[in-house]
Amino acid sequence: MFNFCSLYSGSSGNSLFVETSNTKLLIDVGESSKKIELALKQININAEDIDAILVTHEHSDHVKGLSTFSKKFNIPIYANSETWNALPKIKEKVNKENQKIFTINKKFDVGDLKIVPFSIPHDAANPCGFNIFYETKKISIATDIGHMDTKLIKNLEESSFILLESNYDSSILKYSNYPYYLKERIAGPNGHLSNDAASKTISYLLNFGLQSVMLGHLSKESNFPELAYKTLIDELYSKNFDENKIKIGIASRSVPSPVLNLEVS
Repeated sequence: MFNFCSLYSGSSGNSLFVETSNTKLLIDVGESSKKIELALKQININAEDIDAILVTHEHSDHVKGLSTFSKKFNIPIYANSETWNALPKIKEKVNKENQKIFTINKKFDVGDLKIVPFSIPHDAANPCGFNIFYETKKISIATDIGHMDTKLIKNLEESSFILLESNYDSSILKYSNYPYYLKERIAGPNGHLSNDAASKTISYLLNFGLQSVMLGHLSKESNFPELAYKTLIDELYSKNFDENKIKIGIASRSVPSPVLNLEVS
């Protein structure tokens, strides 16, 4: 068994679930503990069975319910030292023995999963994505990405599944009601990834074993699920890829995605 589910994905809150037969983990707890418990229950998972929480970075839409959920169910939290230092109030509330530190690019184990965190360009202390390995499979989690670079792309190669940010459409962002400084932040080198950039990344990665993708962290104000999907399909057509050879999903802001079986090629 190797399963994935997006519980919540967007600027209002993010939390992802990965499981094998022996290990269950969350990536971020960006909604209230109560909402995370409810989402897990909807996919028939008991919150007390979660083995660990991985944290990408300290922004509130990724850590909102972190301390409450960890304390309630006595769950260890894995984050890098810079992220822990950026979370002093949460750190105070989490049991010392549950404060685990990882190092970027250094492999660590959670149960039968092997995790390799990698750097992402975002305006946080030391933000990261995760490569997660189980048996012969590799999957990647990569959101809150200001821009794609060679090193980041390299980290995503040979993943059979990716949860990849597709945050905004450039034209909609330009004419949105966001203040100018926020538009600049979102589209800047340490902000978020556009539909176009996400689509180009996916079409490239299809040459390196990518079989399925879920577009995540879509903006409520400057994107639409249908538009993110169409942008990707248009990109695949332009590169003469058959869209039927890749499974495409869109992560919802408010409800769990279907549980994906990552063992199926």
